[in-house]
Amino acid sequence: MKITFLGTGTSQGVPVIGCDCDVCRSNDIKDKRLRTSVLIEVNGKVFVLDTGPDFREQMLREEVHNIDGIIYTHEHRDHIAGLDDVRPINYLKQKPIEIYGEERVLEALKQMIPYAFGENRYPGVPDINLNLITNQPFVIEGMEFTPIRVYHYKLPVFGFRVGDFTYITDANYIPEEEKEKIEGSKYIVVNALRKKKHISHFSLSESLEVISEFSPRKAYLIHMSHQMGFHESVNSKLPEYMSLAYDGLSFEV
Repeated sequence: MKITFLGTGTSQGVPVIGCDCDVCRSNDIKDKRLRTSVLIEVNGKVFVLDTGPDFREQMLREEVHNIDGIIYTHEHRDHIAGLDDVRPINYLKQKPIEIYGEERVLEALKQMIPYAFGENRYPGVPDINLNLITNQPFVIEGMEFTPIRVYHYKLPVFGFRVGDFTYITDANYIPEEEKEKIEGSKYIVVNALRKKKHISHFSLSESLEVISEFSPRKAYLIHMSHQMGFHESVNSKLPEYMSLAYDGLSFEV
């Protein structure tokens, strides 16, 4: 299984519009962070977790020609806004794309692009099938996904475990019973917005504390704002088995 970070930034991305801080003006490509999303490739199948506003750019960069399923963590715009850009995949494959999310998320998608769901759809609109998921494992093309219920302040969000890989974005609380689903993961990805505490995201220190509970082989931090600081500076101070992720980074599980 190959994992590729399509984007590792928070809702505004990095650089932030109108900001002239040192991080936003950095020339280091690892300090350029598109909105958070991840690509999973396994046995010739391709899955995407979330389609943010930068989805088109991310698909072009990674030269993606097929998607077998898009799985959504939650309905915030920085995680769903790029859904309309599945249309070229529809054209290439001549079939709908399977979309997976809990009921609240699927309703948000319908409200965002209502023209894709009407009875008399205009030619060329996104061709998608909606699939309802709950907090129970589900299978797409032979691959099992295990939802992990976490909380983004008061908003319920899904993280996911796929084999030895666990992915959690936009969270600042994981119930103890849900942590049992993470146990034994060799690779763990957790959001870390910035160094300072935040109301709805793990801070850097909080993320490190969560990760240390599971002792994975490798852990990556995502959904970072410009307030996190320079990639190289922060990364050099992390434990050896932990790293800040960056856009385009890939690894095998």
